[in-house]
Amino acid sequence: MPVSGREVSLAVQKMLAATTSRSCGYGTAPTASSTPTGATIPYNVLYPLGVTTSGPPLGDGDADARALVQITSVASTAEQVEWMADRTRSAFLTRSKGTFTNTVSVAGCAVIDRELDKEEGISVSSGVYSYIQRYVLTVTTLGS
Repeated sequence: MPVSGREVSLAVQKMLAATTSRSCGYGTAPTASSTPTGATIPYNVLYPLGVTTSGPPLGDGDADARALVQITSVASTAEQVEWMADRTRSAFLTRSKGTFTNTVSVAGCAVIDRELDKEEGISVSSGVYSYIQRYVLTVTTLGS
């Protein structure tokens, strides 16, 4: 069974909201009812950028995947958006004894690696600051 890009995205969204203590929208700004902080700045927006599948020889050719996600931090000052980007980077990449500290839980799968693919840094438009980061998650399906 191929890895579901939607399920990976939802798991990333949940992990980010829990670990940064700020809301994370899915393709758009969080709504007033989003947890934990609604649409209050700063927040993150997750954009799924696609999944590339592969697999072991003689096995399910789509059992493994590389999921690319963009996280855009949004704030009202440069300092605030950089703080949010730092929290996001920490949520994705912090390790303890070789294991990622914050779990990205995808049903039927295991996230076996994560890496920062690209950072575009701070930009500002009409007084709204944003900071773009792209992450790659390597996901494998678990045997049934």
